[in-house]
Amino acid sequence: MSAGLAKIHESGAEWIHVDVMDGHFVPPLTFGAKMVADIRKRTKLPLDVHLMVDNPEAQVQEFLDAGADFLTFHPETANHPHRLAQRIREAGARPGISLIPSTSLSQVEELLPFVDLALVMTVDPGYGGQALLPFCLDKAARLAGLKDAANLGFMISLDGGIGLSSLGEVVRARPDVLVVGSAFFSAPDPASLVSDLKRAFGTMA
Repeated sequence: MSAGLAKIHESGAEWIHVDVMDGHFVPPLTFGAKMVADIRKRTKLPLDVHLMVDNPEAQVQEFLDAGADFLTFHPETANHPHRLAQRIREAGARPGISLIPSTSLSQVEELLPFVDLALVMTVDPGYGGQALLPFCLDKAARLAGLKDAANLGFMISLDGGIGLSSLGEVVRARPDVLVVGSAFFSAPDPASLVSDLKRAFGTMA
């Protein structure tokens, strides 16, 4: 963990995105709130905790206690997503929702005024190193249109298959935040990658 955090700090990246997977909503099993708490102790960067879990209501409090700044959940897995977003905000964190490739904007449109982040998955969730799905960028671009039309303040984040090779496709989606995993950790010079992405998009990487 320390080596990975050092690489992130040295690169100039502005956030840390943490994928929490439960082995049910997505096949892999990663880690829990203790890992987030351990990361919190070692960084001052904002922690964007992405809960890829069933029944997020049952786990939200422990991740809030662990120090998440953003807590992003999948509305499909929550019984009352609006209430959950309110609970996250009332606890002092910033609520986010995530859309898997098969989730349409119509399923989450009513939630958009109540969140600070909308994470559009550009691959099927669960495994790193996948190729970006172009139709998800169309959805992200339409989401940006909804945001502008309603004058909303949430940020749009893209996650999956993001790297220099996908820049030409990604730019038209108008993201505010880029989540870069495999491309970052496999890059010979992560700092150069982050610099190139920031220059291209003016985003947080």
